[in-house]
Amino acid sequence: RTGAARRARGRSGQRPVVRGLALPAGPDLRHFLRAAAAEHPGPSPEPLPEPSSASGAPKVYLETYGCQMNVSDTDIAWAILQKNGYARTKELSEADVVLLVTCSVREKAEQAIWNRLQHLKVLKAQRPQARAPLRIGILGCMAERLKEEILHREKLVDVVAGPDAYRDLPRLLAVAESGQQAANVLLSLDETYADILPVQTSAGGMTAFVSIMRGCDNMCSYCIVPFTRGRERSRPIASILQEVRMLSDQGVKEVTLLGQNVNSFRDLSEVQFQSVAAPGLSRGFSTVYKAKPGGLRFAHLLDQVSRIDPEMRIRFTSPHPKDFPDEASVLQLIQERHNICKQLHLPAQSGSTRVLEAMRRGYTREAYLELVHHVRDSIPGVSLSSDFITGFCGETEEDHQQTVSLLQEVRYNIGFLFAYSMRQKTRAHHRLQDDVPADVKKRRLEQLIATFREEAARANAALVGQAQLVLVEGPSKRSASELCGRNDGNIKVIFPDTELEDAAECGAPGRAQPGDYVMVKVTSAGSQTLRGVPLCRTTLTRAAASH
Repeated sequence: RTGAARRARGRSGQRPVVRGLALPAGPDLRHFLRAAAAEHPGPSPEPLPEPSSASGAPKVYLETYGCQMNVSDTDIAWAILQKNGYARTKELSEADVVLLVTCSVREKAEQAIWNRLQHLKVLKAQRPQARAPLRIGILGCMAERLKEEILHREKLVDVVAGPDAYRDLPRLLAVAESGQQAANVLLSLDETYADILPVQTSAGGMTAFVSIMRGCDNMCSYCIVPFTRGRERSRPIASILQEVRMLSDQGVKEVTLLGQNVNSFRDLSEVQFQSVAAPGLSRGFSTVYKAKPGGLRFAHLLDQVSRIDPEMRIRFTSPHPKDFPDEASVLQLIQERHNICKQLHLPAQSGSTRVLEAMRRGYTREAYLELVHHVRDSIPGVSLSSDFITGFCGETEEDHQQTVSLLQEVRYNIGFLFAYSMRQKTRAHHRLQDDVPADVKKRRLEQLIATFREEAARANAALVGQAQLVLVEGPSKRSASELCGRNDGNIKVIFPDTELEDAAECGAPGRAQPGDYVMVKVTSAGSQTLRGVPLCRTTLTRAAASH
């Protein structure tokens, strides 16, 4: 069937497809199928009863934990509930329904949810009898991974919905209204929520996340994502462009294209592009799956998105290092387009080739460094960020020191560093031993963080004296007399809130507002923040033309 036919079937209300859920070949991957279990898997054919609430529309309170994909999922879930008669509240005490959008990537993330549920248990017990019982729902990756435990542990949770089951939320909540627990953690082969325009919830409304694909096929040995979010599938480009245009019309000034592996994006909705040859991988990179021919690729999407609004910044995350092909079409676009941010996230995970092989990352230290040099040659002044895991199975002190030296050699501007946390269902859980003691992980993590901060401070110090274009987000958290925003490289910039000339107009001076672009001369730099003095308000296009 064509992608359009699959999406039409998904919207028709029939049970999602589970046939063919097996991931790329390998005996250990049979465990993936265990994640595709669901209670109440299909929508009810009868009309849903209207949820009750003492003040009219039932009020839902949403909390988001974890990655940016969960922020996007929160917007999707809220859009679905809003269309089904729910109202949103920011006050927990007002809520009829509390939904937690959860993360499973590390044990600490899950423990935060268990702790939060204990607080909600008290809230639920203290609920006045005059009000309908408080309903609590767990959404997202933790729901997918721990459905049975969540439902049976203290019988506190009423609704469990995996990342591909948000369309089913109104029905699940209706079942919960009758006093029953309801769950749907069915993984889909084609659900992308392409026809749902999310209701944006980001503070200030100046930035937004746009999900372009879901799932991941890479099967890194440490990673739970393929088991909680399923196989890779991409949204049709037309639906993505529609959403970005809508955000532009609403005044959004920065959009981040989201996916677990954005640069393997492959839109198969257009029949004429289904026979296109698969692009080659970067030199020295490999995958655990066969090359996938057909479809419109990420470079085409990035090109089209960047043309929508010249005053809207475009970012994307997270790419996989293997998917920057040697022809560098994506890198060329970043270099050429003034509104595509000169910033790349290149998750390394480790600096040791031996550990990278155990992680099934598909590259060596040398191949990764060659890619970094290629990126910096292609995009002068590019800001780099990365992810690192310390204390992975079998990591020796020598392996750790190789990661330290990679941080020193690359000198990232932004870093996300974590101690390894074993996850059930992953290849590492079935094949490897979590044999690095907790105190050793802690020491190594502290050294990595210290090294990163030292090198990031040096990288950011190179910007002192330069003028940086900053998108204003709002007042600084530490001082109402200062404003905060981010530069092209996604580094936080703080500067005084003063009267500014407008470089684009001859009008009277004025103060910068959220969503304004301000040229700031950097006067000092730390590992995570730049400080400076504002020069003038301007526009993205004018700033690009003057450089």
